[in-house]
Amino acid sequence: MIKVLLATEKPFASVAVKGIKKIIEDAGFELVTLEKYTYHNDLIKAVQDVNALIIRSDNVNRQVIEAAKDLKIVVRAGAGYDNIDTVAATENKIVAMNTPGQNSNAVAELAIGMMVYYIRKGFSGSAGTELKGKILGIHSYGNIGKNVARIGKGFGMKVYAYSPSKPRKVIEDDGINYIGNLEELYSTCQFISASIPANAKTIKSINYELLSRMPEGATLINTARKEVIDEDGLLKMFAERKDFGYLSDIAPDCKSKIEEEFAGRFFFTPKKMGAQTAEANINAGLAAATQIVNFILHGDDTFKVN
Repeated sequence: MIKVLLATEKPFASVAVKGIKKIIEDAGFELVTLEKYTYHNDLIKAVQDVNALIIRSDNVNRQVIEAAKDLKIVVRAGAGYDNIDTVAATENKIVAMNTPGQNSNAVAELAIGMMVYYIRKGFSGSAGTELKGKILGIHSYGNIGKNVARIGKGFGMKVYAYSPSKPRKVIEDDGINYIGNLEELYSTCQFISASIPANAKTIKSINYELLSRMPEGATLINTARKEVIDEDGLLKMFAERKDFGYLSDIAPDCKSKIEEEFAGRFFFTPKKMGAQTAEANINAGLAAATQIVNFILHGDDTFKVN
């Protein structure tokens, strides 16, 4: 019998676990769980006799992969998959997948929510400003970027988007203004929402050169990974531009310096919160289970990332 491990240091909601269990067992497979574990070694031990693995932000490194002698597939319930060693997975003939789009609305709503919170001065009683009429730039028009653009339009913002992969027609057909290069996007937009993957091309790619191009009222919203930000450039921007604000779904390594020197010009969630909604939690978990079943039974590797 195919054995599927649901390994989640941050557990899914119980309704999601029930749904995952039903999908797995209806396929004739067995589901076992490892939740709220304390040590990485617990995961290493748990994978030793399983054929499939569902994770969230759990670290599936080479050590885990090489311990999982019978593993055929690992699915990250979410969009980012930098917590999977895809090179090691490929070397060991393991398919790695993500579940793109399942948490995109949740992340987009968080991005807009942080923007509202910030421009309304944290609802402190002080007079703030409004999003209506402001210019929003979408740095990467993927599933998250598309939803941020949709919501931004609903607020009455003028929305521009840059994407290295989406054709101009796709963006313009959604009623969004297309911009062909990053420099122009940052030069045009007061608010920039970045939801780019962390990879060799993007790490530290959002740097001082880009940020310094932003017009008055510059605000960067990061719902990606902290690694895509050049923190030296970020600190330089804070120091030189008193109008600059930084909102992030993950605190930068230079958090303490920002807190000490630039009070009132930032907001960081206490932990990565983009996918932390009941709906996203359920959607991603059920998608992961379905993808495992479809791969094992039918060889469907649609969302393979390695």
